Amino acid sequence: MIRLTWVQPEDLVGHELRQAGEDGRGDLPQVRELAGRWHAAGGHDAPPRAGASEAAAARLRPLAESLLDELAAIPSPLEEPSDLDAIVAACPDWPSAGTPVKADPARLLGAWQGRAAGCVLGKPVEKIPREGIRQIAEATGNWPVTGWFTAEGLPEEIARRWPWNRRSAVNSLAENIDGIPEDDDLNYPLLALSVLERHGRGFTTEDVAKLWLDELPAGRTFTAERVAYRNLLDGFEPPETATRRNPFREWIGAFIRTDVYGWANPGDPATAAELAWRDARLTHTANGIYGAMFVAAMCAASLVAGSPREAVQAGLSVVPRNSRLHEAVSRAAADAAREPDFERVIDLLHQRHGTLHWVHTINNAALVAATLIHGRGDFTATIAGAVAGGWDTDSAGATAGSVAGALNGGVPDRWLMRDSLASSLTGFDGVGLGELARRTQEMMAS
Repeated sequence: MIRLTWVQPEDLVGHELRQAGEDGRGDLPQVRELAGRWHAAGGHDAPPRAGASEAAAARLRPLAESLLDELAAIPSPLEEPSDLDAIVAACPDWPSAGTPVKADPARLLGAWQGRAAGCVLGKPVEKIPREGIRQIAEATGNWPVTGWFTAEGLPEEIARRWPWNRRSAVNSLAENIDGIPEDDDLNYPLLALSVLERHGRGFTTEDVAKLWLDELPAGRTFTAERVAYRNLLDGFEPPETATRRNPFREWIGAFIRTDVYGWANPGDPATAAELAWRDARLTHTANGIYGAMFVAAMCAASLVAGSPREAVQAGLSVVPRNSRLHEAVSRAAADAAREPDFERVIDLLHQRHGTLHWVHTINNAALVAATLIHGRGDFTATIAGAVAGGWDTDSAGATAGSVAGALNGGVPDRWLMRDSLASSLTGFDGVGLGELARRTQEMMAS
């Protein structure tokens, strides 16, 4: 029996109950009653890492479908809007839409290079917790992390204790990197570039959805994106694609999709954030959307800013002041500015956000902000910090690398790979980052 991950109703209820606990609904009597019905029937809580349960859980599907719909009808009491006008109104520091700024082409290329390097650094240790990443790095003489992970010299005991990500280790270890391997953290920026090239800056969420159906293989989607893809095929349209039986709507998927909208709007975080909102609402709500806007605004600033702090502040300016994301990022940035030991900063982040799933937006956004601030422009320290946090290592590494690469106008030679990006997207397999930078430059407002 094929057990598709992230879409089976019986696999989603536990995640939706956890989401309810995070967005202020968990203690409501009606939510507790629904949780009781689920557990009494033998339903399980959200698994910490897996995306599918045992096949026997399929017997719970009718109940799961009913509970998911009943839970979706209970609104969150938090003031975290998903409508763009309401988001803008909730941001007292929302920036004015700027006039086009001429960006340094070296910064734009550095952004693409940085995203690729940070992603590939994190790929082999994805799903390995923080302590495992450190043990691997220490055992191979790479702690603090200053280069690619390697299996050469890794003691067998540690290799058994902390197995590599099986899909990624074949092309993302120092001894086997040959070009830039495919990854969703790199496919989504390619899709964003395609949206701009095909539909211009006035693209709609529906344009994004149609492009996905035309170009994005369903098997290359995960969590909220896979749910939204399923909803599109079931005939639902945005923004219902983001809310129907989608407990992953505040996870990291939209956060990794929006760099290009920032790069196409150098020095204009407001416009970048609006474009990110149009993309993100296909799959996400509330903090999931804010994360996408945060990244786009940071990327817009990174092409003209003088410091990581300036880029992080630009990102925060488009995040509602009373949201959980704004609080998490603000506290992380303050910790990083104050604490000289980055391991201590990560300790604090895990104390505050350790109950969130490892691919949630809030914890990973806080980690990215912290490593950017603490890295103080050092590219290697910045991507190493994002990966050492032990959450979504390739996604956090990619976003931190994107901003740091742009700020530095390039990346150190040790992080450059053969300039050929693998992709399952039509027309992109084997494309060079220089070519992508040129095409992104063409999408900037004139």
